[in-house]
Amino acid sequence: MFERYSRQMLFSPIGKEGQEKIRSKHVLMIGAGALGSSNAEMLTRAGVGAITIVDRDYVEESNLQRQQLYTEQDVEQKLPKAAAAEKRLKQINSDVVIHAIIGDANPELLEELARGKDLIIDATDNFETRLAINDVSQKLNIPWIYGAIVGSFGMSFTIIPGKTPCLNCLLKSMSMGQGMTCDTVGVISPVVGMVVAHQVAEALKILVEDWDAVRTTLVSFDLWRNQYSSMKMTKAKDESCLSCGHNRTYPFLDRENLTKSTVLCGRDTVQVRPPSPLQISLEELSRQLTAIGYEVKGNPYLLSVETNKERMVIFKDGRALVHGTKDLTAAKTLYNKILG
Repeated sequence: MFERYSRQMLFSPIGKEGQEKIRSKHVLMIGAGALGSSNAEMLTRAGVGAITIVDRDYVEESNLQRQQLYTEQDVEQKLPKAAAAEKRLKQINSDVVIHAIIGDANPELLEELARGKDLIIDATDNFETRLAINDVSQKLNIPWIYGAIVGSFGMSFTIIPGKTPCLNCLLKSMSMGQGMTCDTVGVISPVVGMVVAHQVAEALKILVEDWDAVRTTLVSFDLWRNQYSSMKMTKAKDESCLSCGHNRTYPFLDRENLTKSTVLCGRDTVQVRPPSPLQISLEELSRQLTAIGYEVKGNPYLLSVETNKERMVIFKDGRALVHGTKDLTAAKTLYNKILG
């Protein structure tokens, strides 16, 4: 073990004892896209004991620009990302146990998989899943690391139950970039590496149990505009928060508070409704979608967006009608691509 991890063990905050701790830990990775694949690779190279990776998608050509674990062969074979990641990670370090779960990270699955894990890493692309991760983290007392990327912008925050504000607290006090996705404004690969560097550094601190070194600020940066900020979030902690406060109900583990998808009777259409009303700027969304080639029509009340197979009508409150399908999963996936 010394030779393989020698440079890491020579780093005094880790050392031999820390390396043994890393080797004894199990990390749950939610998502195997840009952030997930890079986080998983770094932790596999670092010698973590086990990683469970959950992802519902498969490898597409547009992924190769920033998702470093995957190859053109994976695209040709349409391999599920979790399976492709497992294959590659085992080639990198056969001593690490990799569990690939091909499926949707819904609250029931998240809670089942999180039990017994030492850390959860967020590598998702939507706030519904993140809020479910957040509630599972608080319920089971497991730390998790938030990460997000879009365009040239990235951010990360480490959430320790009982010590830091949770994601639900943060969303009440500041904007977290909702409404922008990689499918609407794009993303450049350097911002992936930057967020992953923050996430994995925090992960290593937690895995070696160096709690005093864990970052207590929310970091955000725009690599294109040369901006970097680090904000203290202590005051954001809300004791009345239903996720982490005194009277917790873990609302985002309740099916009633999830995004609703319903096939409309007699129509080849699915309605998707967010758990709570949004305030969408239709003008801004129209500009973003038009710029990347979507055919967009609209009025002051709604936008009609043409895709290859479906037509999506988006309302100001975040509700959408996806025409041309009765597949609830496909409709929800399209919704998340456009609205995050």
